Amino acid sequence: MRTVHNELVRPGAELVEAFREIARAEYSPSCLVADSRSKVGVIGGLKPVKREHKIAGPALTVHLAADELVDCLPVLATAKPGDVVVVACHRSPRMAMWGGLMSTLSQMAGIAGAIIDGLVRDVDEIRDLDFPVWYAGTLPRRCPGITHDGTEPLQTNVPVVVEGQLIEPGDIIVADENGLGVVSPTVAEAVLADTRELLDKERVIRDKINSGASLHQLLAEFGVI
Repeated sequence: MRTVHNELVRPGAELVEAFREIARAEYSPSCLVADSRSKVGVIGGLKPVKREHKIAGPALTVHLAADELVDCLPVLATAKPGDVVVVACHRSPRMAMWGGLMSTLSQMAGIAGAIIDGLVRDVDEIRDLDFPVWYAGTLPRRCPGITHDGTEPLQTNVPVVVEGQLIEPGDIIVADENGLGVVSPTVAEAVLADTRELLDKERVIRDKINSGASLHQLLAEFGVI
């Protein structure tokens, strides 16, 4: 596979921070953005090392060929604080693509979290680090190291596919224990507006439920809940 290292074009900082605020403050942020009227990609089936982890940030993508899996350490050279590393490795059952040392280095670099479409190891260490990682499963065997000569079979900041969902470099990832929302920067403002509108509506509905409103009354007022 040809080596590719592209520069990541990130969405505006204020826009990304608005999604982070929702991820920090609200229940199920991935569900909130998924319910937007604008088209939002979704990914399920990956589990977080800690169920309480909720993150949002621009996708720094990594593509690895299924038959040329290597350590994705070079990605750290281009990462910036707040990035979400997305490693597409085709759920290879042969080796773990992420572990404790990679999580430690990422945490020191200020990376928001990692999405691994495959196996990881050192889950106990990652959990104690409190570094957010979503993964498909575990395996003790690590992947091969890199040669550091710039010819490793690794592509960064290219379009990747995870669980059938296309992720473009710079897409805003919103992740929690429910799964992932994938928000293109082209619709992010609209998704943000829809999410805030939905939050206001749900607060009203919850208040009415707590005040004794019946399902019939709620459906009559809101149509759907």
